[in-house]
Amino acid sequence: MTALGPDAPAPGSPLLKNLLGERPLTQILLFVGVLAAFGFLGQTMATNMGRVGITPGFAFLARPTNFEIGETLIAYSSQSSFARAILVGLLNTLLVSAVGCILATVLGVALGLARLSDNPLLSGSVRAYVELIRNTPLLLQLFFWSATFHALPAARKAFEPVAGVYLSNRGIYIPALRFESGLAATVALASLAIALLLLWRRKRIGLSAPTASAVSVIGLVVVISALAATGGMRAEIPSLKGFNITGGLSLTPEFAALLVGLVVNAAALIAEIVRSGIQSVPRGQWEAARALGLPRGLIFAKIVLPQALRVITPLMTSTYLSLTKNSSLAVAIGYPDLVSILNTAANQTGQALETILIMASVYLTISFAVSFAINRYNKRYALKGLGR
Repeated sequence: MTALGPDAPAPGSPLLKNLLGERPLTQILLFVGVLAAFGFLGQTMATNMGRVGITPGFAFLARPTNFEIGETLIAYSSQSSFARAILVGLLNTLLVSAVGCILATVLGVALGLARLSDNPLLSGSVRAYVELIRNTPLLLQLFFWSATFHALPAARKAFEPVAGVYLSNRGIYIPALRFESGLAATVALASLAIALLLLWRRKRIGLSAPTASAVSVIGLVVVISALAATGGMRAEIPSLKGFNITGGLSLTPEFAALLVGLVVNAAALIAEIVRSGIQSVPRGQWEAARALGLPRGLIFAKIVLPQALRVITPLMTSTYLSLTKNSSLAVAIGYPDLVSILNTAANQTGQALETILIMASVYLTISFAVSFAINRYNKRYALKGLGR
């Protein structure tokens, strides 16, 4: 007599069930139907592209673009290929995303700590800021910042809030370091890499955090002083000459508006993450540490912060990914990021499907890279001791 019940085997071929699960025939028909739908769409698209004289594929990447790009980190001209133009857009996206993540973290942590302040005016102001930013669209915020930067006075009447810093409708000008040769730049970058490596591997070397920080800072100061004394590096301060501002590092109004908008928006989210992470630490931890006579700063650094990081770090991953993907809104305010340049390429060549595939692949790769880096940090440090 055959047993009946939830664990009884369903009728059908055991091999197909093992491979495809329950109802294998239905799943096969559904899979074939999806393939047929994609085949029909692909055939229709190829027919339409052939009717207008467009050949599917990525051969267009080698053709000259015949359009200029306002902001580039590498050499580029209108005779450069579409592949190089896309690389320019990718570098612009990576630049604003990387700088935005760093600045948003600094501002967000400061706001999160201020939100926990006993001063009602300070904590209330931060709360109002967070509610305002979180409840208005990011696109609207970018339009506001773009209009604000374009409404600044002309260069000859530029604001100078701090000596050497100018705000005008042509952009923001700040002091910059200039290297006179490639060797000097290589030495500076190598010194910075060694300092970061020393801080990262300080436990393996056997150095405490203050000692490793002091050695890193002193080493960088010595290298910078030597480069400055030998003429390999100099500080360039912007100055007003006639009707223009020369020297220093200039940030265009589009870049400044996008960067400020992303930082202000992400900092509100990070502030709440930091606040919730610190408040997740039981109050008894504070009280026990105070009973031992530890100062407030030491309690926070050695007891509260390591436990709060277990809550903060995973949530920061989502914020960094959101900031990176939100940078695609730059197309609305005229900043030549990856999306903007791919849109222009699609309009000129008609290769819309190929540009969308490139765009999706690039953002997918960036998201995986950010997730991998944060998860590695989370696994190595933040979750240490939880037994997970």
